[in-house]
Amino acid sequence: MNEIIMMPTTLAKRMNLGEYAEEATIVEEVTRTPKTLHFIEANTLEVDLNHLANDCITPVFAKDNELTINHAQFIETIQEAVQDFFKGETVDGADVRVSHIIKGRTPDALHKKANELLETDKTIYYERCAFSIDVPSIYQEIHGNRLNLSIVGVRAYNLQSLYTKKSPELFKLAIGFKNQVCCNMCIMTDGYREDLRVSSTTELYKAALELFNNFNTAKQIHLMQQLGNTSMTEHQFCQILGKMRLYQCLGTGQQKRLPRMLLTDTQINSVAKAYINDENFGGTGGELNMWRFYNLLTGANKSSYIDSFLDRSLNASEIAMGISQALNNTSDSYKWFID
Repeated sequence: MNEIIMMPTTLAKRMNLGEYAEEATIVEEVTRTPKTLHFIEANTLEVDLNHLANDCITPVFAKDNELTINHAQFIETIQEAVQDFFKGETVDGADVRVSHIIKGRTPDALHKKANELLETDKTIYYERCAFSIDVPSIYQEIHGNRLNLSIVGVRAYNLQSLYTKKSPELFKLAIGFKNQVCCNMCIMTDGYREDLRVSSTTELYKAALELFNNFNTAKQIHLMQQLGNTSMTEHQFCQILGKMRLYQCLGTGQQKRLPRMLLTDTQINSVAKAYINDENFGGTGGELNMWRFYNLLTGANKSSYIDSFLDRSLNASEIAMGISQALNNTSDSYKWFID
């Protein structure tokens, strides 16, 4: 199948395509990923928006009892922004994952024994929530893999101090592409707001539109396509993994002189195992191209906790791009990992 970008004319005018833009082809058929695949796994639980909106309480700021923007409001606001910005496109419902459940009781159930509690006596909310919203009518084929445009949001109350008066609230929001073979997220710098602070859903909506508008769709596609043009030997792959493990043991001063590397030892081990066992992105014939290596990194990142998931998604892109440049002798930033 020829590589195509689903980019209607009206949308192309709104999005930042620049020098990388290609003529679009529009088709009617929309392929969806089976629901058994998720963009994040780790210790997360799949829930729906109705559960978050109707079964979960909303945390407040302790000193003034002001409400936070809860998970359901966050998702609904971004869903509205996606539908408005990509008007006329197919927009899927949110795939929602949560973790770190916080349980409580209503005041009139404080003196009941645990086995006497009714469902109406219990309260819950989740400390961390992540969701992805796919736009499957905007996609690209890269090295035999279909990638759909996808928006990912993260809210983690553990990163927000709720013990003070109400203040701007922290969210993480990204737009990029999701590999439909494995649901790995591909996030680049201009598609990620890691410190998005707002005081209302109106501000959140406006910030989402701004992020979508500034995202250079064609540039990210171009960079991902280029990864397939560079390969490493098995020896180089093993050396890179060894340097990534060594990085964890370096002192803070030494790490600061090198590009950041956020993957954990466990995730680096997962990359090594996937090199042997992954039928889609494993090593073949003793060589591994950088597109496959990139997907080994993003696949390992799916084991991250929700609050660190997007930061490591971006870092996987930085590592893959940087090592590719080092192998091609176009940049020295990541030379340490291959020397």
